[in-house]
Amino acid sequence: MTDQVTNHIMMIRPVAFHMNEQTAVNNYYQQSAGDMSSADVQAEALAQFDGFVEKLRTVGVDVTVFDDTQNPSTPDSIFPNNWISFHQDGSIRLYPMYAENRRAERREDIIDSLRNQFDVVKVIDFSQWEEKAAFLEGTGSLLLDRQNKIAYAAISERTMPVPLNDFCEEAGFKPVFFHANQTVEGKRLPIYHTNVMMCLGEKFAVVCMDSIDDESEVKTLKEALLKTNKELIEITEEQKEQFAGNMLQVLGDNEERLVVMSSAAYNSLNENQIERLSSHGRIVHSDIHTIEKLGGGSARCMMAEVFLPKR
Repeated sequence: MTDQVTNHIMMIRPVAFHMNEQTAVNNYYQQSAGDMSSADVQAEALAQFDGFVEKLRTVGVDVTVFDDTQNPSTPDSIFPNNWISFHQDGSIRLYPMYAENRRAERREDIIDSLRNQFDVVKVIDFSQWEEKAAFLEGTGSLLLDRQNKIAYAAISERTMPVPLNDFCEEAGFKPVFFHANQTVEGKRLPIYHTNVMMCLGEKFAVVCMDSIDDESEVKTLKEALLKTNKELIEITEEQKEQFAGNMLQVLGDNEERLVVMSSAAYNSLNENQIERLSSHGRIVHSDIHTIEKLGGGSARCMMAEVFLPKR
């Protein structure tokens, strides 16, 4: 484990995966299942999840998998990085979620199980912001530069300035926020999560700068990344639509750097982007197209990085 990259990932295995109507109101990446039955959707999502976990384990990533629960129904539980984050000082942080049915994803039994493996010093709970209709959805909303204590965030209905500032004050991070948009039926509307248009690695950042319409915000973001010695790898809005911004750098065997993404993301990249990313780690990609289509999230959303010290 380094300050920025970990070998240990937590993932949640789906039991009844389906499109979440409550999140579709502002996640424009979600699509309906069409003619697929709920049983077929679950079978495909499960096969894609298990295949992804197997790929990660084959290259030496330590993956802890918890099973989702049938009751209460949590169709988006496959994206755990939105409700919880883990930190090197032994702290766990819990987050306020936009969709009511996502709030049930916060599970004490998962935290208790992790206490058996890791040294958990404290749990800080920001979920009380839900009472004020203010939301900050974990490392979907926050791209944490843990080395330089900077929290990058694209403001949206799920990433609001007040809980963002609360997190930064409590955790000792400096916020760098901006507005990232996508075109929906001719209108520019906020992208629901920062990690859809941006990925932050140890020495690089993948960013869809074209989604930021305010030139002064583009300038501020570029300056912050260059000042912290990140190689900036830009992607297009079309590549972002294929989840090319939704990557995560992790550690494999012998601390080998890996850059993990979906096959859709990988197939959208050009040779130059692949070459530049490969200089920061071996690229690992997996086909998760059903999860992407119905869930509107991708590989990074499925992985909650565990930075807790081991017992």
